[in-house]
Amino acid sequence: MRTLLIHSDYLRFEARKKALKTAEEIEEKKGEADNVLVVFIASEKPDERNPESVIKQLVSEVKSLYQKVNAESIVLYPYAHLSSNLSSPAVAKKIIDGTYGELHKDYKVVKAPFGWYKSFELRCKGHPLSELSRTILPEDEREDKESKALAAEEKLKSYWYILDLDGNLVKVDDFNFREHKNLKKFTDYEISGTRAVELEPPHVKYMREHEIADYEPGSDPGNLRWYPKGSLIKRLLEEKVSSMVSDYGGMQVETPIMYDISHPQLSKYLDRFPARQYRLKSGDREYFLRFAACFGQYLIKKDMVISYKNLPLKLYELSHYSFRHEQRGELAGLRRLRAFTMPDMHTLVMDMKQAKKEFLVQYKLSLEWMESLGLDYEVGIRFVRDFYEENKDFADELVKAVGKPALVELWDERPFYFVMKFEFNIVDALGKASALSTVQIDIENTERFDISYTDEEGKKRHPLMLHASLSGSIDRDVYALLEKAYLDSRKGKKPMLPLWLSPTQVRLLPLSDEFMDLANDLADRLEKNNLRVDIDDRNESVGKKIREAEKEWIPLIIVLGAKEAESGKYTIRVRERNEQVEQSLDELINEVRGEIGDEPFKPLPLSRKLSTRPRFV
Repeated sequence: MRTLLIHSDYLRFEARKKALKTAEEIEEKKGEADNVLVVFIASEKPDERNPESVIKQLVSEVKSLYQKVNAESIVLYPYAHLSSNLSSPAVAKKIIDGTYGELHKDYKVVKAPFGWYKSFELRCKGHPLSELSRTILPEDEREDKESKALAAEEKLKSYWYILDLDGNLVKVDDFNFREHKNLKKFTDYEISGTRAVELEPPHVKYMREHEIADYEPGSDPGNLRWYPKGSLIKRLLEEKVSSMVSDYGGMQVETPIMYDISHPQLSKYLDRFPARQYRLKSGDREYFLRFAACFGQYLIKKDMVISYKNLPLKLYELSHYSFRHEQRGELAGLRRLRAFTMPDMHTLVMDMKQAKKEFLVQYKLSLEWMESLGLDYEVGIRFVRDFYEENKDFADELVKAVGKPALVELWDERPFYFVMKFEFNIVDALGKASALSTVQIDIENTERFDISYTDEEGKKRHPLMLHASLSGSIDRDVYALLEKAYLDSRKGKKPMLPLWLSPTQVRLLPLSDEFMDLANDLADRLEKNNLRVDIDDRNESVGKKIREAEKEWIPLIIVLGAKEAESGKYTIRVRERNEQVEQSLDELINEVRGEIGDEPFKPLPLSRKLSTRPRFV
């Protein structure tokens, strides 16, 4: 089935003439609806195999979008022009009628006449979700079949505990959360198993207002566009995590984003990884898009000659991009995407002793990452029960390293390829939790992919392997920072990004053209000291320029007039402290550079003068 969904101010239509002998008989030829989600539908040949499946998927799709756009009515509109591979009229009408029957139970629905030539008039609302196209296939035709791991995840029996700082494993119902309200939110979210988002998270408004990222109506949902400011923030985060991995000894590689689904080892791994895949065909071969950087690194390691002297051995890739066909109801802004950037490191180790040693190092590096972004986080640790019982001291050490209790999930059986993993999670303004940093101990895949090393006695052995993403998805880091800004605003603090990530760090406001030379001179000096600075040269009042700079979360604002030109001292509005200080330029540079330290730097992503900048949103 092909569908075109348009959120419109109104729709008016009129049936003119029968197009089919089997056209339905109608009494009223005209119809209309306001604030309407118009669903243009063309049923296709594959739909004939399982029309009930198509109806179910279409109803789900329409309900999801209806709620997101706040429509007040729905029109189902047969529209054969969307396809050249049409189903029989009988099946097409069955799907239309079946969809109407399901939706009519809960919504105001109008069904345009089937089998008629019709005139229509509508006015599209023009927001990012107002024009969407979808292709729906019957279940037996769909390419995103679930892995066995996903099926196992659905049936997984979990036992939930809190591991406190004294090493006590306390049942969730018996733990006192009074001093740990965020941990309570995280725990409730994890146990509920519900990932769908009913309301728009606050960061979505921020990502658009600040021209960071936006929905891309020309792509599959969950594939976003990034504007210059957002691209800068991403690249700074990417450089930081890549530098951390390099300092730790990670060797950076690049690998393909698509792989042959018939590859013997890869096809087995697909069933062991709990992620939905994008699949595609090229000629008569079927491929899948990677959902992590595992595949390429496994195949590189399989072909390497590795000695025990090389272990631990760390390969790293900054994967632009990885793809997971997440469920529609779970997609919300930057929180959960179908295309994302994932820094991915895989470490080969000789045995479990070395695995735990490297795990702890990577755990502490992940902790360093979270704290460097100023993020509040909760710890989730997942174990196969037997592994936990044998490694209680190790679990206690992880909790003591962060200085707060952790949520623990235990499994009686091992559903995946790992025996344990941890995640640092942020809890957003809607009470939804999202994992960032993570490390896993994999005991399966080196044998599956025939990855081996030569031990001291010259014998070939299969190592163990750690999967690590010190930062988690870079896209999700941006989501976490924006959600933190919103939560800070709820506490009376001014929302902002960390200084080193702010697209503009210093804004200069010359009082008139007379002071433009001074502004440019100061901007040159600031840029030479690796600060991003711009100039508001627009013909606006100073008050309006300050208000707009505050709205953009500019960390440091300097007004330039005769007093500043003469004295060489500048009154600086400091957003973070909500105060004004008087400093020389050198004093400002020294203070800012001291705060930023060794964090990565990239130049201003837009033109220096605001008057020359385009608008992206």
